[in-house]
Amino acid sequence: MSKAYLGIDVGSISTKGVVLDENNHIKASTYLWTEGDPLYAVKRLLSALKAQLDSSQDKIVAVGTTGSARKLIGAMTGAAVIKNEITAHAIGAMSVHPDVRTIIEIGGQDSKIILIENGIVIDYAMNTLCAAGTGAFLSSQAQRLHINIEDFGEIALHSTKPTPIAARCTVFAESDLVHKAQIGHKKEDIVAGLCKAVVTNYLNNVGKGKKIISPVIFQGGVSKNVGVIKAFEEILGMPVTVDTNSHLTGALGVAILAKKSKVENDFCFDMTDIEFKTMGYECKKCSNNCEIICIYRENEIIDAWGNKCENGAIRKSYKN
Repeated sequence: MSKAYLGIDVGSISTKGVVLDENNHIKASTYLWTEGDPLYAVKRLLSALKAQLDSSQDKIVAVGTTGSARKLIGAMTGAAVIKNEITAHAIGAMSVHPDVRTIIEIGGQDSKIILIENGIVIDYAMNTLCAAGTGAFLSSQAQRLHINIEDFGEIALHSTKPTPIAARCTVFAESDLVHKAQIGHKKEDIVAGLCKAVVTNYLNNVGKGKKIISPVIFQGGVSKNVGVIKAFEEILGMPVTVDTNSHLTGALGVAILAKKSKVENDFCFDMTDIEFKTMGYECKKCSNNCEIICIYRENEIIDAWGNKCENGAIRKSYKN
């Protein structure tokens, strides 16, 4: 039986998973919506991955998790590695593009830039509270324009004169979009303008003060939008590479890290039949007033976090 390694990237909008063989080749992959419930999203993801594998040939021996819910899903899956998105995306990108110098990543609600030199991350930045440079912003504007988000990029390519859209924040951009539509701008020009606005917002915020050097790799769900790719290339004046699995790079990277950890466990897909739940409460044992998050498996606590001191520490043997 061949060893395999599972990487899971759980974000606020989407959940991604890949299974690698010992040569880092992807044997199975899945991308689906988180829908506000990361535990249920991962159960669906595991079911989808299991259906792509041969249970008599493939044995998952290590799991890695990343993304905003990495600790939660790491506890659920007994992960060998729980890593931040910067590390996971950098490792994933370099496994495919060893010479990468700049990584642009735009997801559903966050975006980041990672600068690499000689295979080492030398600088990075993530977006602040503004969502104007993310996939969620494009999705909401697609709904406003009655366009399928999957068609957004192709429509943008038909524009010869993109409409200038205020890119400094979501509220101003939406107001500007409505105004431009009302005065007669073509839909394809507005769509192209929105793609350009996402890029401008990204470069003026996440990329502010950063020296973008080629080769540039574009990752995340928004990397599948050809209108945004074109806008990046025009504004940067250099080619931007997007590979087939650009939306899975975080999961790919953390699966590689799980393999490198040399920590193996008895992962089983049957966990999709087990009940997992979380419960939070405010610890009032000191002035920190920490918010403690506990995760239970079949009413038995398996992990907890959020405490800033020993007063909020939770014993894992505690029964609910």
